[in-house]
Amino acid sequence: MAIVKYDPWRDVLSLRDEIDRLFEDFFPVKSSERRDYLSEVWAPAIDIYETKDDVVVKAELPGMSKEDIKINIVDNSLIIEGEKKQEKEVKEENYYRVERRYGAFRRVVEIPVPVKTENVEATYKDGVLEIKLPKKEEAKPKEIEVKVK
Repeated sequence: MAIVKYDPWRDVLSLRDEIDRLFEDFFPVKSSERRDYLSEVWAPAIDIYETKDDVVVKAELPGMSKEDIKINIVDNSLIIEGEKKQEKEVKEENYYRVERRYGAFRRVVEIPVPVKTENVEATYKDGVLEIKLPKKEEAKPKEIEVKVK
């Protein structure tokens, strides 16, 4: 008896194919044109988590220099923007596949708690941008002692 492993990604990819077909029925576009459009649009993947003292945002920005990245805080939103530039254009070789994305991006992340904007720290190492947003005192959890009478 053969053992068959369940692959959950097969179902996800099948659903994606069905949705693509649905859109192609309503908006007929050559598949090469659709791929060209998708290759022009990109945004870095981000993780957001909270510690006792900070809100931390990590963004994957491989192949970029820190000079190409801008960080701003407006109201309760963190704005990460920049441009990933193509290293060089190769004319003498034939590409079989181009999957890396280039161009300008802008990510706006809502900050869930009040932070001290004057103490924000940003570091960039090995293609990962890490932004630490220190919480204001009123946003930090407070432990309340229970008194016994």
